[in-house]
Amino acid sequence: MKDSILTFGASSSGNSINAQLAKYAANELDDVNVNFIDLNDFDMPIYSIDRENDSGIHPHAVEFKKMIRESNAIIISFAEHNWSYTAAFKNLMDWTSRIEGKLWESKPMLLLSASPGGRGGATVLQSALTYFPYMGAHIVDSLSISRFYQNFSEGGMTNSELKALLKSKIEKLQKIIKS
Repeated sequence: MKDSILTFGASSSGNSINAQLAKYAANELDDVNVNFIDLNDFDMPIYSIDRENDSGIHPHAVEFKKMIRESNAIIISFAEHNWSYTAAFKNLMDWTSRIEGKLWESKPMLLLSASPGGRGGATVLQSALTYFPYMGAHIVDSLSISRFYQNFSEGGMTNSELKALLKSKIEKLQKIIKS
C-alpha cells in the first residue's frame, strides 16, 4: 500500500502560488498517493467558543482531522497575509485544534512558503516553525521561496539552485516516510 501525503496551500486564492508549490513538492515524492486539498472546500464560520458550544465542532474540521490522521506525512505551503497565516487557514486550524489530541498527530511535515516578493513568506513560515511543534508537528524541513514568478513557471522550478535545494528537502521527507 502506498503512503498518503496530505498536501495543500494555506491560502483561499483560486490561483494560489502556494498551492502550486505544495502540489509540485508532493508530486516529486516517489511512490505515494497525493491527497491535495483546497482550503475553499473547508469554508466555515469564524471559530468561537459560543459557536462550538451551540453547534459542536464544525463537520469540515472533523473531516480535516480525519485526513491528518489518515496521512503518512503533510506538505503545507503558506501564503502570508500581513506577516501571518491567511484567515482561511487560521480558522481551519482553530476549529480542528478543538478536537482531541495534538492537531498534527506527530506526522512528518515539510513546511514551505512562497511569495512574489523578496521575503518569500519567511515571517509566516517562521511562525509555523515556532508554534507547530506545540501542536504535535514533526517538522522535517522547511523552505521559503521568494520571487516566485521568477523561480517557478509552467508547473515547475526554473531556478536550478532552488530546485536542487527543494529536492533535497523532499528527499529528506521521503526517507522519513519510508523508515
